[in-house]
Amino acid sequence: MEVEIGRGKKGRRAYGFDDIAIVPSRRTRDPDDVDISWTLGPYRFELPLLASAMDGVVSPKTAGAIGRLGGLAVLNLEGVFTRYEDAEQQLERIATLPKDVATREMQEIYSEPVKPELIAARIAEIKAEGVVVAASLTPQRVNQYYELALEAGLDILVIQGTVVSAEHVSESSEPLNLKEFISELPIPVLAGGCASYHTGLHLMRTGAAGVLVGVGPGAACTTRGVLGIGVPQATAIADVAAARAQHMLETGDYARVIADGGMRTGGDIAKAIACGADAVMIGSPLARAYEAPGHGYHWGMATFHPTLPRGARVATTQNGTLEEIVTGPARENDGTFNLMGGLRTSMATCGYKDMAEFNRAELMVAPSLQTEGKQLQRDQQVGMGSSGKAAVLVNE
Repeated sequence: MEVEIGRGKKGRRAYGFDDIAIVPSRRTRDPDDVDISWTLGPYRFELPLLASAMDGVVSPKTAGAIGRLGGLAVLNLEGVFTRYEDAEQQLERIATLPKDVATREMQEIYSEPVKPELIAARIAEIKAEGVVVAASLTPQRVNQYYELALEAGLDILVIQGTVVSAEHVSESSEPLNLKEFISELPIPVLAGGCASYHTGLHLMRTGAAGVLVGVGPGAACTTRGVLGIGVPQATAIADVAAARAQHMLETGDYARVIADGGMRTGGDIAKAIACGADAVMIGSPLARAYEAPGHGYHWGMATFHPTLPRGARVATTQNGTLEEIVTGPARENDGTFNLMGGLRTSMATCGYKDMAEFNRAELMVAPSLQTEGKQLQRDQQVGMGSSGKAAVLVNE
């Protein structure tokens, strides 16, 4: 339903995860009977979880660890790991930068050119971990590096930017023709981000195996403030899931919808799936892990843009292993550990046996969900009333 913004402009009301609630159905299930696996191209994953292509989250080593847990990690092929032989030195430098110069210094660090030989080396390192290898490139550079990545053994390519469209218009350069490009690749391609029905549908029509949904919801992203664009995640996911249904009617092909960003707890992930996502891509929850390459810091792919940064280096509290954060056991009660266990239990509590069923769960607009009856928790800063040990720190 449209609402009037002013006499000359109307707009739809959109919802984020905190605005909605999942409604239990008439049955419940055993969590052990719930199947949260999913497939992408020829690959099957036990967990519907992708680790974001961010340097503070995914290194070749953490890619291996996440893959062994059952998820899929995406390495940024335009990040520090492909610009520097000794990436660890740069990551340590980023973690020690004073807050007031962090962005400026990171622009300098990321001005170092990408080295083709390091692209091959990093993919080989992940391959040696015995897991599926996924990596990201921006639309501007994918033509330059994709062949090298394929030769090195890349299994899944992610074409990722703040907003990726199937129809980029330029008067100064020849834009990437996504449909032609994807049709020639022998591996599955994910593309995004997007945040609307029409953009999602057009991306699916390029032949992408899946689309990333999310413009600006990430903990380190400032796109919504810098550019003023974005759609709250619950609405964005539901819209692109509707595009998936239309695309399937047109072609018979099922494109995966991957919620990218804005999720901190198992409950957020459950809501993303209930809105229609097939899997989720998360960054800041994993940046908290002891093994994370960011040394307690997290930043996005546009944080270091040379002329218009759209991200911030944010501090996180390193307080658990990757395994504890992803599959438990949880030793905190705020939903920030055992994220996949939270999803599985949510599905079981609501009576759904698999992800496709859970996509059809009933939802309600429930802005009081986070506050109703929680006065003691808020007063004592525990449980749902806490700021959360997984939250990014406001003051670094």
